[in-house]
Amino acid sequence: MPAQASEPETGPQRLQKVLAATGIGGRRPAEALIAAGRVTVDGVVATLGTKVDPARALIAVDGRPVRFDTRGGDAAKTTTFALHKPFGIVVTAADDRGRATVYDVVQHAMGAVPPGLRYVGRLDRDTTGLLLMTTDGALAYRLTHPRYTVEKVYEAIVDSELTDADLTRLRRGVELEDGKTAPADVARLASGVIRIAIHEGRNRQVRRMFEAVGHRVRRLRRVAVGPVRLGDLAEGAARPLTDVEERSLRHKVGLDQS
Repeated sequence: MPAQASEPETGPQRLQKVLAATGIGGRRPAEALIAAGRVTVDGVVATLGTKVDPARALIAVDGRPVRFDTRGGDAAKTTTFALHKPFGIVVTAADDRGRATVYDVVQHAMGAVPPGLRYVGRLDRDTTGLLLMTTDGALAYRLTHPRYTVEKVYEAIVDSELTDADLTRLRRGVELEDGKTAPADVARLASGVIRIAIHEGRNRQVRRMFEAVGHRVRRLRRVAVGPVRLGDLAEGAARPLTDVEERSLRHKVGLDQS
């Protein structure tokens, strides 16, 4: 006689288990988010001992509601899109200084912020260009995890001409205060314009790499993340990823094997 399918669990459950079921990337990533104080339940910062009823509680990560299926079925279809982040915009859920955030840009570009939307990595306030945003927690987690080495490509306008020796140092990796960087793919596009591709995601890394070889970045724009290109997307605009782009991203981080 075939085994009977189990009923979906109801009532209070551990928060990390509930979060893991939303596609956040598993229990460990969920526990890390909770420990970092980034998860709230009904407006209160959660702890690792928190239990919730997923059918009743309002759960949010970085101030954005988490969407999941309380019936135990397949998760709702996720949304992933490319955004052209303008200069001066802060990549955060809320800014205590009242500055415009990337969610304000999304609201203007799309008319609404999809529930559970999160940014994939960060761009500093002075950097423009491609920012991926998604409601797929597993995809966001893996795209920013160093294990998956997703390439990020930037175009930098610098204050003075780099020598061949400077380019070689960048290609081999340079010493920063938080350790030596991994080798980078570097090319001169024009006088004072450098293309640099890295796989890491340290704070202001590209700017600090140029400073380490004696040059200041005047303007920095990210033009690609993995297979996704900024192209001619207007500043402040957003577009859904193509099926090819999304499949390529998921393949890169091993999410096409489930």
